[in-house]
Amino acid sequence: MLENKTKVKFICQNCGYQSLRWLGRCPGCNQWNTLLEEMVRLQKTPERTGVKPQRIRDIESEIEERKTSGIKEFNRILGGGVVPGSLILIGGEPGIGKSTLLLQICSNFSTKFGKVLYISGEESLKQLKMRAKRLNITDSSELFLLAENNFEQIKSQIEKLSPSLVVVDSIQIAYTPLLSASPGSISQVKEVTTELMCLAKRLNIPICIVGHVTKEGSLAGPKVLEHIVDTVLYFEGGKHHSYRILRTVKNRFGATNEIGVFEMTPGGLQEVPNPSQLFLEEHSGNKVGSIVVICLEGSRPLLIELQTLVAPTSFGFPRRTAEGFDYQRLLLLIAVLEKKAGFHIHSEDVFVNIAGGVKVEEPAVDLGVILALASGFKNVPISSALAVFGEVGLTGEVRGVSQARARVKEALRLGFKKIILPKANFSPELSKPGIEFLPVSTVNEAIEIVFK
Repeated sequence: MLENKTKVKFICQNCGYQSLRWLGRCPGCNQWNTLLEEMVRLQKTPERTGVKPQRIRDIESEIEERKTSGIKEFNRILGGGVVPGSLILIGGEPGIGKSTLLLQICSNFSTKFGKVLYISGEESLKQLKMRAKRLNITDSSELFLLAENNFEQIKSQIEKLSPSLVVVDSIQIAYTPLLSASPGSISQVKEVTTELMCLAKRLNIPICIVGHVTKEGSLAGPKVLEHIVDTVLYFEGGKHHSYRILRTVKNRFGATNEIGVFEMTPGGLQEVPNPSQLFLEEHSGNKVGSIVVICLEGSRPLLIELQTLVAPTSFGFPRRTAEGFDYQRLLLLIAVLEKKAGFHIHSEDVFVNIAGGVKVEEPAVDLGVILALASGFKNVPISSALAVFGEVGLTGEVRGVSQARARVKEALRLGFKKIILPKANFSPELSKPGIEFLPVSTVNEAIEIVFK
């Protein structure tokens, strides 16, 4: 049994690694100068009686109805709505729209389910009222605002009000006076998040918390938070674009990697029901180095424009740059294009960009990258009526991907007349009048079809 006392530890503010002495370099994440001295409180371990394991067949399970947020895109990425008692973490760059979206959700919740508590540790009540006025939600009588950092006060107000939804903005500002560590430290963030999780389960109230991101783009104290919460959502898309992408990274109650697309307007974030059409708004005419690829984000097929530029290098070492696409994957595809298709681009600068600021990790866009690079190298445009998908292997083969029928359906809905796809994914059932399907098994076949 532990005694009630404090102990000095050095804790990495990047990954949470703990050490009894100071280290210049963290052994956990290999980052320099991230270990800070903190006072850790050791508590007595309470004795629990009457807790026994139960047979799984004896446990009664209840299917609890999800609460809809009033925003279809947000409901969809959560798996159909907000689960009561869940702890949801939303991260993103400053100014990308985290607080705006949550305030809109709070307004919808208060109208449909009653009392909602929005807790802000960074803005005053007057500043929150100004934002709410801009979003036209000042007339809600069930939306309560609280400017507080002390978790003990926050916990007391939640228990007194018993709201249908709680928002904490942000978790890095909240602190508990039971710890001597400063707000925003790993110890404080972990302790407050754990307490919020217990509070959400005990009161059966969904709680949304906002998390800041580091300069590398990851959530501050990411692994500590991601293991505690039920759902992790990340905002993508730069502040220079008018639309935002909310991606599900973790979800205990639904599928992961789902995305919701929103557009930032003067009146707040508006959902985009047809994101493929949005991403292809400026794709018109035959262009060199540009092609439309069909990717799958979660369960949603998405058509995006992939752009490449191949130009002679001005230096001794050619540059390779990728925006929205994995850099290591790009190097692999360049090697396949040179070795298996005979394109000598080793002395060329190569730039790849996913138009609109979308980040794509799915290998089904490989074939599109290969064809766009070939177009840029040969300086031959690709037909704007063509869409493509397929994974490329190291031997130059085009491999099949999942959900081919859904991808084809989305392309047909947007009016594409030609589709290049893996031969493994083609079946006569896909054939429709006026549509030309071009199944391929190697990258050479695809290149020959496009540039014949």
